[in-house]
Amino acid sequence: MKILILCSKNSGRIAPFITDQVEALQKAGVVCEYFTVEGKGVKGYLRNFIPMMRKIREFQPDIIHAHYGLSGLLANLQRKVPVVTTYHGSDINNPKVLRYSKVSIILSAWNIFVSDKNIQLAGVKGKFSLIPCGVDTDIFRPIERKPVREKLNFGDRDKIVLFAGAFDNPVKNPELAKEALAKVPDARLMEMKGYSRVQVAELMNAADVCLMTSHSEGSPQFIKEAMACGCPIVSVDVGDVAEILEGVEGCRIADKNAKDVALKIEQVLIENKRTNGYEKIKNSGFEAAVVTEKIKNVYQNISLKNA
Repeated sequence: MKILILCSKNSGRIAPFITDQVEALQKAGVVCEYFTVEGKGVKGYLRNFIPMMRKIREFQPDIIHAHYGLSGLLANLQRKVPVVTTYHGSDINNPKVLRYSKVSIILSAWNIFVSDKNIQLAGVKGKFSLIPCGVDTDIFRPIERKPVREKLNFGDRDKIVLFAGAFDNPVKNPELAKEALAKVPDARLMEMKGYSRVQVAELMNAADVCLMTSHSEGSPQFIKEAMACGCPIVSVDVGDVAEILEGVEGCRIADKNAKDVALKIEQVLIENKRTNGYEKIKNSGFEAAVVTEKIKNVYQNISLKNA
């Protein structure tokens, strides 16, 4: 089976949760190639129609798998190849973008949502699956902390708080994180920017707390990957975080204010314990291999309908 992955590269790279998913599909025997969108906004995406059609003629895919609603809209401008669209959160949470995602939902052969909240916001009633992005537990898993902290030059008394993204990403709400950390003595806030997947896993194992203060999310990989590494998490109630963290020891859901975020961070630092998040990932179907099989089943069902 040949799948054309249609997604944006406007940030300078394809989102890691997309490349991770594609690599897992390729390992499972699915032939995948990328078509990356250049340009922003509806007009920017639509300018990619002719290059996209050229790629379709060259590759002859069985299915186009678009990531995000605008990519789904673009993919559905052609009606020969069936389209699967995955909605990752920002394309549903933003009302201005949601209207275009709703067109993609109608036109796509099948739709994948990463969180139940996004399904409810989109108001879909059929032709969809709930499939959160999977976690590669070969990379994201608990490892011995002392050697990795020494490798990263963290001292025994250093209190490392790993932020869920780059400080220049306004959606991640770094201002709230910085305001909260100013209230936590001796804690150091690190942004997650420019690291490889292996380096992210090392940071999550070395960190004392993983922190999310985002304005909006779908089903954030940061949370699931931190869980898999056993790192305690402090997060505001965003996306499906509260649901995912249910039953995970040592994690906290904070109100969206600096005082409560700081309080929750201090509680975690005082407890100084790793979590049972890895077991939750293994037992909840969040492993990459499980997610890959679910996506393959979507592809196979569409192929059968179009046979």
